[in-house]
Amino acid sequence: MPTVAQSSTETDWVSRFADDVIAESERRAPGKPVVVASGLSPSGPIHLGNLREVMTPHLVADEIRRRGYEVRHLISWDDYDRYRKVPEGVPGVDKTWAEHIGKPLTAVPAPEGSPYANWAEHFKAAMVESLAELGVEYDPISQTEQYMSGVYREQILHAMKHRGVIDGILDQYRTKAKAQAKKQQQKPADEAELEAAEGSGAASEDDGSGGSAGYFPYKPYCGNCEKDLTTVTEYIDATTELTYSCTACGFSETVRLSEFNRGKLVWKVDWPMRWAYEGVIFEPSGVDHSSPGSSFVVGGQIVREVFDGVQPIGPMYAFVGISGMAKMSSSRGGVPTPADALKIMEAPLLRWLYARRKPNQSFKIAFDQEIQRLYDEWDKLESKVEDGSVLPADAAAYSRAVRTAAGELPRTPRPLPYRTLASVVDITAGHDEQTVRILSELDPSKPLSSLDEVRPRLDRAENWITTQVPADARTIVRSEPDTELLGSLDEEARTSLRLLLEGLDAHWSLDGLTTLVYGVPKVMAGLEPDAKPTPELKVAQRSFFALLYRLLVSRETGPRLPTLLLAVGADRVRKLLGA
Repeated sequence: MPTVAQSSTETDWVSRFADDVIAESERRAPGKPVVVASGLSPSGPIHLGNLREVMTPHLVADEIRRRGYEVRHLISWDDYDRYRKVPEGVPGVDKTWAEHIGKPLTAVPAPEGSPYANWAEHFKAAMVESLAELGVEYDPISQTEQYMSGVYREQILHAMKHRGVIDGILDQYRTKAKAQAKKQQQKPADEAELEAAEGSGAASEDDGSGGSAGYFPYKPYCGNCEKDLTTVTEYIDATTELTYSCTACGFSETVRLSEFNRGKLVWKVDWPMRWAYEGVIFEPSGVDHSSPGSSFVVGGQIVREVFDGVQPIGPMYAFVGISGMAKMSSSRGGVPTPADALKIMEAPLLRWLYARRKPNQSFKIAFDQEIQRLYDEWDKLESKVEDGSVLPADAAAYSRAVRTAAGELPRTPRPLPYRTLASVVDITAGHDEQTVRILSELDPSKPLSSLDEVRPRLDRAENWITTQVPADARTIVRSEPDTELLGSLDEEARTSLRLLLEGLDAHWSLDGLTTLVYGVPKVMAGLEPDAKPTPELKVAQRSFFALLYRLLVSRETGPRLPTLLLAVGADRVRKLLGA
């Protein structure tokens, strides 16, 4: 630990939380590592909304590490949770997986064709790989291993002994929860549906309310069918003998809970138990946990009154959306995951999206055309960082995006504009020699020696074009001139094409062609090529651009014209424009 506590002079949200977490850790556990935590359920695809559960504490933990403190970021894999439903749209999964509902996720078979041992491992794998690419340092905890090895035995016995206290706390919130549910039903259908879809499920999970034998905060997994459709019918504190019956298969048995490891505390007790056991100082949760009777709200009282612990600092984080899509739910298949995002954008950019917004601010991740604007914004930020004109909070977000306390993240050596790379690979269909030629002609004074200079950004742009852009929006350059259109042009249009063709050789670079295509309508209007645009001139430019697109790609729009002209090549441009 540093000899002198370092206080933040930055104005970003990460630094402010780091200040609070360090101070709280020194108050609760002086001299010990600072503990922050996340929880992920591998019940299906782990989506980009779930990633906020990790990135929020990661960014805070990384800031604390930068200051020289020892910190542990725990990621609990909730792989001992019950399998609740068969997600839609998951390859290799059909309705027969419904027979496993109620089993622990680690006891459910992986989707057909998967190399992994079980359902949980299958869905954990992609997230583990993504977290490595994002530079997230963490200590993984499998809740299956924790429970089945007896790590929590004392905590389970303690909770069972104090089940009356727990039941009393939960009962305070059950009426509030019903009122909240009624309020939810009164909302507009689309709003209520979206909120319900995004909820993690934890807030509505079975709180252990039992049958005629009373309340028990513990659920055994059946010794016969492995499901948690069980009811505790008797428990003797003195001997820890527990009797349960299974409503799924009719099996029943009596076990000693002091020796029995096949079961778990219900979620609303499990979570606060872990806070106390692990000494968690900071753990965020979704906005659905702010409602009456939610896991975080109830957990704060249970951790204090039952486990003699303290609730973590816990900011509520807002939803993450996708451009053009509704809010995400991990109970549905086909939702975009971090792995999906990392196929079309570099890790620093994805980190930046989470770093620049406060946890309580929602934001969207672009899988559509918006990704090009997003990359333009990112490149502009980088330029401001380099010339020193960047604002402090923006500089902090940028720093957290491109590096961690462990070092710099891999980056593209020569980051050409994403929209340019996307246009080039669209036009060339990924042909390497053509791509090198075109990219070298962007700036003839600094030609490209290898595509490695523009990777991995080039690969991300190619993936975006091939996986996210609809086929009818792809760019297909004409093979032959549109003689009918060329023959119908008036003298003014013919003159504008002649001016463009005459200037090709002298302007054959990205900047030069930009000047040329914008300058032709100016010259046609009797102005100088560098004249300031007017509303009338902008109309003329749009009309000229539409004519070029129709002659080159048979559409009214397309990639930026300077890039398109470079990609098509001077000779072919002359042919298609009727030279």
